[in-house]
Amino acid sequence: MTNELGAPAGLLRYATLPGSSSFTEFLSAAAPQLLPQAPVSASAQLRHGTTIAAAIYDGGVVLAGDRRATMGNLIAQRDIEKVFATDEYSLVGIAGTAGMAIEIVRLYQVELEHYEKIEGTQLTLDGKANRLATMIRGNLTAAMQGLAVVPLFAGFDTDIEDASGAGRIYSFDVAGGRYAEQYYDSVGSGSVFAKGSLKKLWRPGLDRDGAIRVLVEALYDAADDDSATGGPDLTRGIYPVVMSASRSGTERVPDEQLEGIARTILDARRQRPGA
Repeated sequence: MTNELGAPAGLLRYATLPGSSSFTEFLSAAAPQLLPQAPVSASAQLRHGTTIAAAIYDGGVVLAGDRRATMGNLIAQRDIEKVFATDEYSLVGIAGTAGMAIEIVRLYQVELEHYEKIEGTQLTLDGKANRLATMIRGNLTAAMQGLAVVPLFAGFDTDIEDASGAGRIYSFDVAGGRYAEQYYDSVGSGSVFAKGSLKKLWRPGLDRDGAIRVLVEALYDAADDDSATGGPDLTRGIYPVVMSASRSGTERVPDEQLEGIARTILDARRQRPGA
């Protein structure tokens, strides 16, 4: 039943009551059925997102994700998007149960917008990471059934005057633990291989283009050893989703630039196929 505004009955009544600025807490009280829900059967074949990687550069941070979603031993989707801008200065990449992860990201985007409208200011970058950790903790019951959602959060800390050191990366566990990472990080099925690649390729003082190249190559290395991670697909024109966050805001790297980087990496591997 809805009122003349189209809102569920009683929703507007809750909106006038005192409480915190958390949109998630508001929904939990007013309309809990609108929160992301775990499927009834955890044994169903569900789509899973795979590898996400992030790297800090001199002036911000870059977050990248491959485009493959798997369902058991099958490739369920070749062009899924797993990297999203959550507000003007932050990004999130998802690994795990894809449907639930995308729902949580959408709710998180609304959560940050709601907080800014209520409080008149944005959360600090640490505060944004803490809010996301709380939402991941709320998914713990589903995670224990095998429906885990493990994001990688990255952003530009506007409270730091020196922009060269303002890029930040945060990782999480299924229990909502939040961990600040240094330099680079990766999550998902191919993360072991991506981290190994990043350890060799990342270096201090990288510019934005250098960090993009490092991440695309790390995802290529992950795809080389992990069947659930998709590499660049030149035939179909499918490339990783790569986004950056800096003082000028968030920005998606165009496919044309990524195609050039992918072709350069492939040409180099042809010269040394065993490397």
